[in-house]
Amino acid sequence: MKISLGSDHAGYEMKEKLKQFLLDRSITVMDCGPGRGDQPVEYVPIAQNVAQKAASGETDGGILICGTGIGMSIAANKVPGIRAGLCNELFTARYAKSDVNINVLCMGSRIVSQRMAEEITTLWLETPFTGGRFIPRLQQLKDLEDEMRQTP
Repeated sequence: MKISLGSDHAGYEMKEKLKQFLLDRSITVMDCGPGRGDQPVEYVPIAQNVAQKAASGETDGGILICGTGIGMSIAANKVPGIRAGLCNELFTARYAKSDVNINVLCMGSRIVSQRMAEEITTLWLETPFTGGRFIPRLQQLKDLEDEMRQTP
């Protein structure tokens, strides 16, 4: 499994620890930045990079971390093919994967502890997509996305 991973400066420390957490579980990590956490960085280009890797299939999914997770989730969802979900607790993480099959997990470093981020990540990675009645809904999302691309 290969995961793209990125953060802004607020999420840098959590990203670095989560990277090691993933590597310890034999998951390949593509670190999309930043390379350091002591300088402010813009989150949009990092979210775009992580999301594009997930959307293209270069990675099996992505994880984005900023202070609240909101900015990263908004930016990632601008990339066609991405279903980014903000998950700052376990209930949402489970159903975001099982029902919506999110392919980018977003979290807030100022909201969740490192331990909770690891638990959310594990749950997201291990929860299977339910399929069934949720498949038409994902198709509706894709159709909406396609329609919006064609609208001037």
